[in-house]
Amino acid sequence: MDFADAPEDEAFRNELREWLDTNLADFEAEESFDAEGIKKMYERRKAWQLRMAKAGWAAINWPTELGGRDATLMQNVIYSQEMAKSKAPGIYNANGVWQIGPMIIRWGTQEQKDLWLNSILYAEDHWCQGFTEPEAGSDLANLRLLAIQDGEDYVLDGQKIWCTTAHLAKWGLFLVRTDPTAIERGAKHEGITALIVDMEAPGITATPITDIVGENSFCLVTFDQARCPVKYRLGNEGEGWLVAMGTLTSERVGTAGLSITMKADLDTVVERSRSLNPGALADPDLRDRLARAYTQIELTRLLNVRALSKVLKGEKGWPEVQIAKLQWSHLAQTLAELQVDLLGPSALLARGGPDAVDKGQWSRLYSYQRYTSIGAGTTQVQKNIIADRAIKLPRK
Repeated sequence: MDFADAPEDEAFRNELREWLDTNLADFEAEESFDAEGIKKMYERRKAWQLRMAKAGWAAINWPTELGGRDATLMQNVIYSQEMAKSKAPGIYNANGVWQIGPMIIRWGTQEQKDLWLNSILYAEDHWCQGFTEPEAGSDLANLRLLAIQDGEDYVLDGQKIWCTTAHLAKWGLFLVRTDPTAIERGAKHEGITALIVDMEAPGITATPITDIVGENSFCLVTFDQARCPVKYRLGNEGEGWLVAMGTLTSERVGTAGLSITMKADLDTVVERSRSLNPGALADPDLRDRLARAYTQIELTRLLNVRALSKVLKGEKGWPEVQIAKLQWSHLAQTLAELQVDLLGPSALLARGGPDAVDKGQWSRLYSYQRYTSIGAGTTQVQKNIIADRAIKLPRK
């Protein structure tokens, strides 16, 4: 494979780099994860997204007439790479820009586009997404949040869980069960509908969940006779599974920057260990783990390139997509453990302490990265897909 950019992609990369060089300095700041730090982080991300949107850089995969750039798949990869290299802030509406916005563009009516797209693009309102449920586990199609039509509204009863920043959101995309008989009939993929929900409507409660590192971005969302207008339905009734598959595909956009971020983080920790725990770099076991880690980071990069080349040729992205997810989960946790071991006793200093290394970033990641076995598709599900579709192991 030729790793060089095509002329139009090289021009895209250079234009983005020039824009970042001009604008990024105004938004450079260290992020902390206490309550005040998180508040400032979201304010900074909101301002950053607005700056990007005005220049056409916030939603590059949207059509030009809607504020995007009609970016190709390769340009989306370049965008992720350059954002990772420059350590640009995250955006305020990641769910909205990368997942929900494209679904509104694909499935929404003109009235819905007029109502919601600008609020997503220009960070006017925060958005969340609700798929997982307490009783459904990793089986998305087993969802049971009931939505029964009553006149011009749906009446919602049930719960969603692990909804990131639902307590901050004005709007959310939720999958609901409009056919309560589908699961009993053995047709659980049917009777699912996508609704855009006003998170401030009566009967909706978003309860933050404190996670293992003491943060509370995840929420349990409870619907108790909450009403959602039928006109807020995305697509036709019963088409929610199709909407969801498009959303989950969009969620994979941006993974090309992971290997860059991982390498940069590991380089930082190695440099820190030279002054804080110099003996670590002479330890044969740690040196071996370091070599393996850098090799695995390069493998991750090449795996993403392989998946990309298949997509560009019009081929299906599996099993590379599932293997890449497994690789990311394993490597993120491996690196978190290695980074703590390289720092030695200094790594025990958690955030909040005056001497904590990088404000406790590495001790936090040691615990936080456990989520990668679950987030964006559980390890067990990815292995089952690989076994079934790639290796074609016999079923019991």
